[in-house]
Amino acid sequence: MLLLLLASGLVSAQIPQTDTTQISPPKNLQQEHFYDSLENRANRRRFTGWLYDAIISPPRPYVDKKALALDYFKEYEGKVIAKITINALDVFGPTCTDTTREAKHWAERAANKIHTKSNLKTIRKLLLFKSGEVLNPELMYENERIIRNLPYIKDVRIYVEQDPTYIGFVNVTVLTKDRFSFGVSGGVNGTNSGDVEIYNRNIFGVGHEVSVKFVGHVEKEPYLGVETFYNIKNIAGRFLDVRLGYLNTYRREGFVTEFNKPFITQNVKWGYGGFAARMFRSDRITDNDPVKVEEPIDLSVNYLWGGRSFNISPHHENITELVVSTGINNWNYFKDPMVAPENSHFFSNHTLYMMGLTISQRRYIQDQLIYSYGITEDIPEGFKNELIYGYDANEFGDRHYLHFYSSNGNLLLSQRGYLFTSAGASGYLNKGRFEEGIIHADVNFISKLVTAGRKRVRTFAELNYTLGIRRFEIEHLTLGERDHIRGFDSDIAVGKQRLNLKLEHVVFLPTQFYKFNIAFFGFADVGVIGSNRELIFKQDYYSGLGLGIRLHNENLVFETFRLRLAFYPFHPDDAGFLGFSLDEQSKQQFISFEPTGPEPVRFE
Repeated sequence: MLLLLLASGLVSAQIPQTDTTQISPPKNLQQEHFYDSLENRANRRRFTGWLYDAIISPPRPYVDKKALALDYFKEYEGKVIAKITINALDVFGPTCTDTTREAKHWAERAANKIHTKSNLKTIRKLLLFKSGEVLNPELMYENERIIRNLPYIKDVRIYVEQDPTYIGFVNVTVLTKDRFSFGVSGGVNGTNSGDVEIYNRNIFGVGHEVSVKFVGHVEKEPYLGVETFYNIKNIAGRFLDVRLGYLNTYRREGFVTEFNKPFITQNVKWGYGGFAARMFRSDRITDNDPVKVEEPIDLSVNYLWGGRSFNISPHHENITELVVSTGINNWNYFKDPMVAPENSHFFSNHTLYMMGLTISQRRYIQDQLIYSYGITEDIPEGFKNELIYGYDANEFGDRHYLHFYSSNGNLLLSQRGYLFTSAGASGYLNKGRFEEGIIHADVNFISKLVTAGRKRVRTFAELNYTLGIRRFEIEHLTLGERDHIRGFDSDIAVGKQRLNLKLEHVVFLPTQFYKFNIAFFGFADVGVIGSNRELIFKQDYYSGLGLGIRLHNENLVFETFRLRLAFYPFHPDDAGFLGFSLDEQSKQQFISFEPTGPEPVRFE
């Protein structure tokens, strides 16, 4: 029916005019009349009206929010900052654009009283500018992005006003709006195990994080265990973060220490970081490692890196960075794991010494309704090319490590969406033989935000290919890890080569459910997986089709609640045709072009 309506509109548009001197209306006005006419026709029936809202999307003008922000700051460029005022707003009620709004519901007012606002000294330490310095528009824009990226901050705005006394001075006001920092999450794994986590992302308002997770199992000891972490953010205003953790559950027991000072802006000259884990008992080498063992591992993992950044385009508007970095990665097993002899080399004691060379360029634009729900999101553009050489001092024989990675992300022409691409290859050279190799490539497309009635719609597409070369028998690619096929779980559908395509159509609704934003989504995933000895198209095919709903409140630090129903037409014997899940989904992250320390690529 909708196709007939479209055809009818097109035919009527082709009727010639009798007055040849009549001036045709502008093209954008013609489009507006066409969509108005089509919408009126579609709304004559309930079904076609619904179908119009779901799939027909009139053009939405593109607004360059970065240009608007920079134009605002450039009005005061070169003037001296006389005074800086910081104001932390309540979680519920006021916004950075309307500070007079008040919380109306009793629960919101109670939450505002319970919540501890971000300490003003904590916010001041995050500022890249000080009183007495000359105002730099790019620095102001970048500072908003850095503060907005914090997990306990919902929004931030930097306002500039002309000083009433001296024309060469300006006064700066920084408005921040917190998220409610307390959160609870959890889940059940079958009928044998489950966990509950309680956390605070902004304890005492100083930006520190604390979490306690209780993990239980009805058959494995300890029957009730605990994982607790404490994160210290931005030590001494140097953007140095430290994370400390203790774990004692049926999965693992040990201590974790981590620190990181990233190249958070392109003006940062030195970056460094490290990680140390002492596991007395663990079912994996590192957290979320795809390789799992039956007998617990007793091991330590240590990593240390440092790097220096150089600006190699001083006269160009977009800074190009050259980063030279070094790193050391050490694995030490205090007891040999109980594995098959052909996999013993996988658990070798070894130290990998690495040197990295990275060339990158990055900038950010602003948009909404991509991975969040109505708040400002900073989308990276740029590229990163990374070359790493390593020397592996291994108990089974020394060898060399090589790694190349390239990624690119830019706005498409005519602002039709976002396109991110990446590709890389890595592996070891052992006496002239290439082993433990990986070749991988990714393409990610995000359509522009379009209007469908009062709704907003985006389409996401992701294509991924991974090939393992001379990998250990214990290592496998799957389609369930990282949701290559969403909700898919199988021990049969594994291999050393994988190709998958993920498509998702998301409809952001204008209405809310008890202050929670709502998004409906439908998806179609296809995966091909199998041996690395034949072409990927000759391997086993699997697929998943489904729909679901996501609920999220941007005023809270809670994860996104997700309800999903999926069908798997070509499922293996150990998986069902129908899948249903009610769980939490962490916020997805954009591909970053920020230089990092040299690390070997994981096969996953």
